[in-house]
Amino acid sequence: MSKHIARIGIVTISDRANRGEYDDLSGPAISDWLEKALTTEWEAVTRLVPDERPKIEMTLKDLSDDQGCCLIVTSGGTGPASRDITPEATETVCDKILDGFGEQMRAISLRHVPTAILSRQVAGIRGATLMINLPGNPSAIADCLDAVFPAVPYCIDLIEGPYLETDETVVRAFRPKHARKG
Repeated sequence: MSKHIARIGIVTISDRANRGEYDDLSGPAISDWLEKALTTEWEAVTRLVPDERPKIEMTLKDLSDDQGCCLIVTSGGTGPASRDITPEATETVCDKILDGFGEQMRAISLRHVPTAILSRQVAGIRGATLMINLPGNPSAIADCLDAVFPAVPYCIDLIEGPYLETDETVVRAFRPKHARKG
């Protein structure tokens, strides 16, 4: 286990934000949430890419393989529109898919909007990196992270990433009693 600062990739996937037609609000929303939730020292590695599958796949591979991110959180491209291809790109680069993340995010989101059934977020593992797709709507980011993040630190433990600790007033990480300590 490395004592280095945990690196977390934050990827906004949006044609319009990439073209500068509007400001990226979802990337900063993810960063703000993580800043409040994590007590472990970490640094963000941010990217803004268009809804183009080769660019998304290349970005995810770079953040995992070359940048050493233990976690990559994406925002955008998870709906049913023809340009929404983030889940397909994520599935292509992952070794394992973790269906429970998407199921939990949709279940939580359905409490707020009936269109949550249209969302196709996925999560998966590539090497020692956990990747999680979030919806593009900044207001849904906290709801989804609140729902799934309790399992994130232990998942990263299991793939031999850094030991992430959380502020329990924001989100309480769950680890079995036998889990390793940081």
